[in-house]
This record gives sequence, C-alpha cells and structure tokens, in this order.
Amino acid sequence: MFLPEFIDHTNLKPTALPADIKKLCEEAKTHNFYAVCVNGCHVSLAREALKASKVKIAAVVGFPLGAMSTKSKVFEAKDCVDNGADEIDMVINLGWLKSNRDDAVRNEIKSIKQAIGDHLLKVIIETCFLTTPEKEKACILAVEAGADFVKTSTGFGDGGATFEDVILMKKVVGNKAQIKASGGIKDKEAALKYIDLGVTRIGTSSGPSLLN
Repeated sequence: MFLPEFIDHTNLKPTALPADIKKLCEEAKTHNFYAVCVNGCHVSLAREALKASKVKIAAVVGFPLGAMSTKSKVFEAKDCVDNGADEIDMVINLGWLKSNRDDAVRNEIKSIKQAIGDHLLKVIIETCFLTTPEKEKACILAVEAGADFVKTSTGFGDGGATFEDVILMKKVVGNKAQIKASGGIKDKEAALKYIDLGVTRIGTSSGPSLLN
C-alpha cells in the first residue's frame, strides 16, 4: 500500500489565499498525493499549478451546507469541470433527507452526476447530523443515483469521520460505491485503519504531517 495514493490534499478554508492553493498543489506533487481538493474559485489556479502533473483536482459543490437549489449545484458542478476539475465532492440536502424527500435527494445527485459525465462524483452525507437510519438511507440514495463515492463529512460540521460510520457505510454500499473518509483525520495510524475498513480515499488538510 502506498498511502499518498489515497489522499485528497485539502484546503477548503474561506480565507485561503492564492499562495495557499499554490502551496497545496506543490505539496501534492512533492508527496505524490492522489488529488487536491479545493473550492470552485480555485480550480483554474490549481489546474495551472498542477499542469504536467498526475495529481487530480477535486472541487466541492454546494459546500458546506448542501442547502442550495439543485439548479445552482448543477451549474456549479459543470463550471468546476469546465475549469479543470476531475472530480466533484457534493453535499446532499440534509433537510430534504431528514424530511423524507427521498426522490428529491436522489434526483439531485443523479442530475449532478449526469451533468459531469465521466468525472467522479463523491456524495458528502455529513454523518454528524444524521441518525443511523438516515446515514443508511443517504448511502442507498447515493448509490441509486449513480454516485461513485459516498463521503463522511465536510469537515465543517459538528464532527468528522469515525470508524463506526465507515463500517456502517461499507455495510450499506458494499462494492457499489467507494468510500471517502474526511474530517479530523490527522495521523497515519487513523488513516491506515480507515483504509483497512474499506476506505479508498482520505480527505485531509494534514497530508504532509500525516505521512510522518
């Protein structure tokens, strides 16, 4: 196992400067991380910084609340891809999920997946705000909608990834979708345990220090 290949090196801070994004990209190249994960306004900058590099670009959509209209999320996803994003990490509409608007949640995910074509779609279910049945339902809806990944957290909620949540998510999705753990993962031991539990991507802002 080569741990850097699992890491989405992340900077989603609202105060991130262009210099911060350039540093993120340089670190990703130096450590051979799989991808960087940035806000949409930084995608073009990341693309320029990573040209001639194998490092992918993931962009967040509907971040961090997930409460935007479906139309706005679809536009945002298309815009990110047009600007150079390889992957989209979208936040589901938690209010819809909690009020049992299953069709609306499913159709939104499906609409974004259709809009970005062959680009990977990761669906952030923000586990810290959900009950166990809601986590299960969110994973099922994501799979039904054609998502490539289910993802634990934005890192901006009340809590981040937990081993228990990943075990639950893996039980629900099986091999129908991959799992990304994110939020509060700051040490190598935790990252390796998540991978042992079935995670195929780790979202962290602590990539370089995590490797040590």
